Amino acid sequence: MVKDELSVLSAFLVVAEERSFTRAARRLGVSPSALSHAIRGLEERIGVRLLARTTRSVAPTGAGEQFIAGLGPALADVRGALGQVAGLRDKPAGPVRLVASRMAARMVLAPKLAEFARNYPDVVLDLTTISSGRFDLVGAGFDAGIHLGEFIERDMVAVRVSKDQRAAIVGAPSYFASHPRPRSPHDLTAHRCINFRHGSAGVYRWEFDKGKQSLTVAVNGPLIVDDVEIMVRAAIDGVGLAFMSEEHAASYLASGKLVRVLEDWCPPFPGFFLYYPRQRQLPAALAALIETLRL
Repeated sequence: MVKDELSVLSAFLVVAEERSFTRAARRLGVSPSALSHAIRGLEERIGVRLLARTTRSVAPTGAGEQFIAGLGPALADVRGALGQVAGLRDKPAGPVRLVASRMAARMVLAPKLAEFARNYPDVVLDLTTISSGRFDLVGAGFDAGIHLGEFIERDMVAVRVSKDQRAAIVGAPSYFASHPRPRSPHDLTAHRCINFRHGSAGVYRWEFDKGKQSLTVAVNGPLIVDDVEIMVRAAIDGVGLAFMSEEHAASYLASGKLVRVLEDWCPPFPGFFLYYPRQRQLPAALAALIETLRL
């Protein structure tokens, strides 16, 4: 059976070439009656007779010849375009629109960019960074995103692209020279802390876990920022305590510029995941990015 408009148009060209419904039907693998019905339906939709039929032969009408002259090249262009798109399934090429939190972009994507560009020169990675929080991936037209697992919707496919993460509460030696080290998250209410604003989600409330205990503390202090680098610089300069990722703090802890506290209240948690909507055929360019970043 000839099912769709493109198939009907292709079938019409075969009938015109063969000058026979029987021979055309044999080439197309359909019955002559189904083919005749499909072509008649095409003629009725456009309101013009395209084929002259007799008991012995079939031939294009004048309108049919004119239609063939324009239709043949047009269908060739369509088939070419379909072939190009189908090729994207096998060869990584074309754009991949990716959204990631700024931290994910720095920690997960940046170290692999050179490798990805070298291995897949025909792929264009179009990256947009956001401060944090949940994001409507599909609504905004992105192919994939990278974020902490807790921010990813359940209906997405998620692929781990980092090891477990861990928070670090840090302060400068100069800060602790005039402030006692907190022994419990409850003590933070008496400290000057640097708050971090996560976009529309607002100011982050510091979260802690120890055994079966879970605490959330709304800290106060002289500074609210939405940039990690400014937060780190302020902590190093003794402005107050800061809440950041262990990985981000590692070099400053090693050099002694920052000192860690409340470490026993900061257990590991699942790190970053690349996520994308469920789909039957994953574009080759996106599949290549996933394999490059996969942990």
